[in-house]
Amino acid sequence: MPRELPELRPGAERRLVLAASTGGHLAQLVRLAPGLGASADSLWITFDTAQSQSLLAGRNVLHVPYIRPREGLKIARAFRSILPRLRSEEFDAAVSTGSALALAALPAAHLAGIPTLYIESVSRVNGPSVSGRVLAAMRFAQLRTQHPAWAGGRWGTHPSVFSAYRTVPRADRPEGPPRLFITLGTLRGYPFHSIIDRVLEFGLADENTVWQLGETEPATELPGQVHREVSGADFDRYAREADVVITHAGVGSVLGLLEMGISPIAVVRRRARGEHVDDHQQQLASLMKSSGIGVAVEVDELCPEVVAAAARVRVEVDPSGPGETGTSLSGTDLP
Repeated sequence: MPRELPELRPGAERRLVLAASTGGHLAQLVRLAPGLGASADSLWITFDTAQSQSLLAGRNVLHVPYIRPREGLKIARAFRSILPRLRSEEFDAAVSTGSALALAALPAAHLAGIPTLYIESVSRVNGPSVSGRVLAAMRFAQLRTQHPAWAGGRWGTHPSVFSAYRTVPRADRPEGPPRLFITLGTLRGYPFHSIIDRVLEFGLADENTVWQLGETEPATELPGQVHREVSGADFDRYAREADVVITHAGVGSVLGLLEMGISPIAVVRRRARGEHVDDHQQQLASLMKSSGIGVAVEVDELCPEVVAAAARVRVEVDPSGPGETGTSLSGTDLP
């Protein structure tokens, strides 16, 4: 039977299993891990992507095949590949921030006798995700939310990753049309055509614009530099050189840019347009609006005035914030 969950705090030097799907889930876990006392030899379980290679370089990593949201058969296959590894080594606890990979890694850890903790994504402002609800029903993991407003019952609270940031005016405000870096996410099977249509409708892009399109295939030639995917170093360079970064409202993309001191424009993907599996990005947009961190808009709200406002501010990172890692969460676009 699993042991009791030990105290997880900074400096505890716990050998943890740290499991998360790539994108915002992995970005959050990287930021939170030091606050959980994760030791250098902790085992990370995730997918093999440009993001995970950048964030977890030099760390102990077990890669499993990519799992799209709600792919039950692939979750089961990942569970079968993870379980032998966890049974063969000693770990103090297993922690996951989701999404589908939590449903493979945490049950495997439970069967291996490892106490488990699930921290719900900060993007889940109003209640738990499908993964969170499934784990709550299974009743073996300790559960935490980053939003005290819906804590209660079996759900405790955990400090929010967003509490470490604040928006301040930029001293170097651009003159003339702002240079844009438009980066649309890499969530497989979910293109984001509506944001391209909106940018072109208002003539926001020009020869100085840089695009990272990910899964989105444009219907027409786009102005500026166009890339399907860029390296981590190029992503950082394009983001820092731009006056404004426009991204989708994915928590990984937003967190990575905030870590760089960039106040992004986060545009919400919608399920009805085939842009995501559900509408949870609207929750992140609401959180950004209420906290004053970055700019969050629906596609039809993106306009020159919003771009101009974003060009006038930047973000400061509080080094005493939750889970400060000293590790950049940028390096690639995150779904």
